[in-house]
Amino acid sequence: MIKLGVPSKGRLMDKTFQWFEKRGVTLMRTGSDREYAGAVEGIDGVALVLLSAGEVPRELAAGRIHLGVTGTDLIHDKLPLWEQQVEPMAEMGFGHADLVLAVPKAWIDVDLTDDLDAAAAAFRAAHGFRLRIATKYHRLVRDFLRDAGVADYALVDSQGATEGTVANETAEAIADITSSGDTLRANHLKILSDGLILASQATLWRSRVAEVTDADRAVLATLLDRLGAD
Repeated sequence: MIKLGVPSKGRLMDKTFQWFEKRGVTLMRTGSDREYAGAVEGIDGVALVLLSAGEVPRELAAGRIHLGVTGTDLIHDKLPLWEQQVEPMAEMGFGHADLVLAVPKAWIDVDLTDDLDAAAAAFRAAHGFRLRIATKYHRLVRDFLRDAGVADYALVDSQGATEGTVANETAEAIADITSSGDTLRANHLKILSDGLILASQATLWRSRVAEVTDADRAVLATLLDRLGAD
C-alpha cells in the first residue's frame, strides 16, 4: 500500500484535495473534523494519511509515508540532508510564501546583507551584545547569513508573532515567511533587497527511503503518471 501524507486541515488541505481532484484522484476525510482518517478514490493501492504540514517532512524522512504534500520551506528547514531523503515530484502552484530577512524601516542605511553585517558590528560595539534576529527557521537563516558573510548576530527562537518581536524589543531584525508583505509593513519592517532566503510553495515530495514492493512500485508509477509528476 502506497501511503500519501497530506495536510489535515485548513486551506492547505482544501487546495491539496482540489489539486488531486483535477487529476482524477479524489481525497476525502472519512470521519469528523477531529478525526485524522481519510480515503482515496480513483486509484487502488493508495492510503491517505492526514498530518500537519510540519509532520510531513519527518514522516517522509523516516520512510513511514511514500509521498507527502508540504511546503519547500519545511522540507529545507527540518531535513538538513533533504536531497538524500526526499525528492520533489511536482510543484502544486499554491501555498506560495517566501522566507525573507527583514529589518526596521527606520534603518535607512541598511538595504543589503552587507549593510546588515556592518550594522551588526556597530550594534555589538554600542550595546555589548549581538544583534538579535527572531526566527523559527534557524538552520536556513544560519546558512543564508553564513553565505552572505554576516557573522555578528544571535538567533532568537520565535514560534509565533515573529513580526512583533522588533516592536517588543526582543529582537532587532526578523527572518520569517511572508506571502504579501502586509504584516511586515504593518509592523514597520522592510525586506532587505537581497534578503530572499527561500521561495516556497506546496510541493508533492517522494520519500527516497520508504520501502516499496514490486506491487507498490507499480501503484506509485501509475499514481505519479496520473498526477503528471513522474
